[in-house]
Amino acid sequence: MGVSTPAILRYSHGIMLKAGIVGMPNVGKSTLFNALTRTRNAEAANYPFCTIDPNIGMVTVPDPRLDKLSEMSKSTKVIPTAIEFVDIAGLVEGASEGAGLGNKFLATIREVDAIVQVVRCFENDDIIHELGTVDPTRDIEIINSELILADLAALEKRKQSREKKAKSGDKESKAEVDLIVKLLPHLDSGKPALTADLNDDEKRLMKDFFLLSSKRTIFACNVNEDELAGAVSDPGSHPLVSKVKAYAAESHGAEIIVISAQIEEELVELSPEEAAEFLGDMGVTDSGVSDLIQAVYHLLGLRTYITTGVQETRAWTIIEGDKAPAAAGVIHGDFERGFIAAEVIHYDDFVSLGGKSAGRDAGKLRIEGKEYVVKDGDVIEFRFNV
Repeated sequence: MGVSTPAILRYSHGIMLKAGIVGMPNVGKSTLFNALTRTRNAEAANYPFCTIDPNIGMVTVPDPRLDKLSEMSKSTKVIPTAIEFVDIAGLVEGASEGAGLGNKFLATIREVDAIVQVVRCFENDDIIHELGTVDPTRDIEIINSELILADLAALEKRKQSREKKAKSGDKESKAEVDLIVKLLPHLDSGKPALTADLNDDEKRLMKDFFLLSSKRTIFACNVNEDELAGAVSDPGSHPLVSKVKAYAAESHGAEIIVISAQIEEELVELSPEEAAEFLGDMGVTDSGVSDLIQAVYHLLGLRTYITTGVQETRAWTIIEGDKAPAAAGVIHGDFERGFIAAEVIHYDDFVSLGGKSAGRDAGKLRIEGKEYVVKDGDVIEFRFNV
């Protein structure tokens, strides 16, 4: 049974969503990027700003459901889906005013759809920290402050350009000014735009502002390899991870993932069997990177449906809330234009019942129309006519 390269495609909305890896210098960003992409494309060195130009890579999304379906369907190929990660230059205090590589950092982060903020949660005298000491919440606050300061400057400028039109009765400009007036004190208090209390219309309008602090965020706590097992099983037992978990929940309503980027980078050279044995000896099944990829995938609002047969078992990416015709269009535009119906059975039913035929007999295989909202884990066969 062959395993093919991941499906690189534009999603049903015609876009490819990207997650940016950010953090202070020397926290493990480039090491993590190399682990995620299974390459050594990003230079990981013991000095600030070893990443200058952003590294970009496609990352396969781990999905054990594909192997099970492939086994049941006796598929020749397995094709997982993928997402794009960007390794961005390290940020330092004053970046919003151009310090370090600030301008480059801010321009690049503006282009991504979500943020993975790598936080150093390990002590190592041999690896330089930009500020001389390890303090993960301080590092997070520095990055958040720089994003917020950049947003404040951008909003003040936008407000000045819209006020004249707003006073003349332009409804769109007035709505923008009203929203900016609401956002400014929130940001000025040190809170990211992401946590502002907005209604649906205001949230839609804020997207046009492209605010840096409005990006959905997940925090990757990078720990020493000998601390990984304990920190994964009980994050509260690790003093630095515990601080980040509490801070992330309070400041962003965000989750954390515990990783050991150094371990994962070492696994790049190993076969899957050797890697599993290596991790098993350490008391874990994963270095945290698989969990991180899946968490980022969902953070981006992405979901997976699956097609399976003798030729291939394949994961297809859609955006949460997509209806059946849009999902069909991910395979081919003709599927969407000529959509008739979708035969749908959820993965759990497919596996527990033993396949599509048994699912049909049990009443779990459904015929869905154009208004059906596709769910993560749906196994689908589309009917279409063009």
